[in-house]
Parts: sequence; C-alpha cells; structure tokens
Amino acid sequence: MSQRTLVIIKPDGVRRGLVGEILGRIERKAGWRISALEMRELDRSLLEQHYGEHVGKPFYEPLVEFMSSGPVVVLVVEGERVIEGLRTLAGPTDPIAAGPGSIRGDFGTIVRENLIHASDSEESAERELKLFFPTVG
Repeated sequence: MSQRTLVIIKPDGVRRGLVGEILGRIERKAGWRISALEMRELDRSLLEQHYGEHVGKPFYEPLVEFMSSGPVVVLVVEGERVIEGLRTLAGPTDPIAAGPGSIRGDFGTIVRENLIHASDSEESAERELKLFFPTVG
C-alpha cells in the first residue's frame, strides 16, 4: 500500500551535520522516494498546531523551544508502507532503547533532542502534510 508521510530532520540533526546521512538512509530504502524537501525555520504558530495534542504536558514548552532553536529539513516521503517503515528506521525516541541501524540508535544522544520526526499514522501524516506542505497534492 503506497503512502505519503512527513519527516522532519530536527535542529540537532541539522546542527550535527547529519542531514545527508539521514536523507541517504531514506533514499536507499527500495521503493521510497522523496517528493518534496525544504530547509526552513519553524515558527511558534506552526509548532503549536503540530504539537497541539501535547499542550499542558511537562515536555511541551521545551519541545517547542527546541524545535524553533534552528533550521530543520522537512520532507515528504512516498512509498510502500512508508509510515511504518520510517518509524522503524527512526527507532524509539529514547536513543538507549533504539537499536543499532536505526537513526536514533546510531546517532541519538538524549531523548528530548532525537534527530527526526516521522508521522505515526495515516491520519497524522495527512494532518501534518497539510500543515507543512499545503500545496503538495
């Protein structure tokens, strides 16, 4: 089943020079393709919409501050079971729990700054794609 999903290479991934490594891992996955890509800075308004379900949680404000702390790379990835596959490629949020071969397992250092966001469901992907790429059909 072909799908589309949103991926964000977070400010720590950009700062640490891991954009090429992360994009390469995505591009090397057979059957996946990057159909849109932009480097940008995220403003508070967009982040509040994106992380709206976390308002009031103790990590919300530090998360919004972190995500607005520098440029990110946002992309649309398409392919067979790409939502599930990208979540596996990213690995669990905690880099200690993330296995070798996953992005967070290989490069992650702390839970809060975890290199990459990948939509967690078709519903989330649809909502997030509209926020970040409203003109991508």
